[in-house]
Amino acid sequence: MRARERLLAAIEADLKAAGMPPLAWYDLLWELARSQDGMLRPYEIEERTLLAQYNLSRLIDRLEKEGLVRREAFAEDGRGRWVVITDAGRKLRERMWTVYARSIETHIGCKLAENEAKAIAGLLDRFL
Repeated sequence: MRARERLLAAIEADLKAAGMPPLAWYDLLWELARSQDGMLRPYEIEERTLLAQYNLSRLIDRLEKEGLVRREAFAEDGRGRWVVITDAGRKLRERMWTVYARSIETHIGCKLAENEAKAIAGLLDRFL
């Protein structure tokens, strides 16, 4: 847990130094970008990320205010909502990935041999 916290803090610091928003923004935008049609229901985002529902609602509000996502009513009955990534959201995610990927390499990748990384991934997969 300590290693996780230190690594996430280092990655967050790299994003901040590059003028990028927090990692949670990337996580949400990534899940939307890789979904079919760039849209998910809020509970689907919650299932795919480590964001709690109460944090997720506020994050979606912030991203919507920034024009990175929009909410759309379900076509069937209009009661539920989709969260849809916008072109601006896709572009921000791509810019963030440039910093994030470099940060992963700096703080994690360069410290592990390929076989070590595979061993750790294999061990962690047992818990998923």
